Amino acid sequence: MNRIEQHPFLEVPQRRGLVFYYNQRAVPALEGDTIAAALTANGIRAFRETRKRKESRGMFCGIGQCGDCMMVVNGKPNVRTCVTLVEDGMRVETQIGLGGDSHETV
Repeated sequence: MNRIEQHPFLEVPQRRGLVFYYNQRAVPALEGDTIAAALTANGIRAFRETRKRKESRGMFCGIGQCGDCMMVVNGKPNVRTCVTLVEDGMRVETQIGLGGDSHETV
């Protein structure tokens, strides 16, 4: 995992570890992480793919406004992972397109 563990001025709090599943693969995370932060800490930057052009999308705005980080979480599509906290045992999957929107053009 790629994380800041020591800082010369700031205290880095200890947090409980947990495991969630990304495309059926166990991934470590820390309590309080967003899904996007946990994926990024594990080197995963592509969260969804556009249906037509097959372009990867990942975290862009980080505040839940753009939709680039949307993934399927516990079977529910279009979850904005940059503002959704990861939970132990959670199932997260790469989303293709806009979660069933047949009118997608990108």
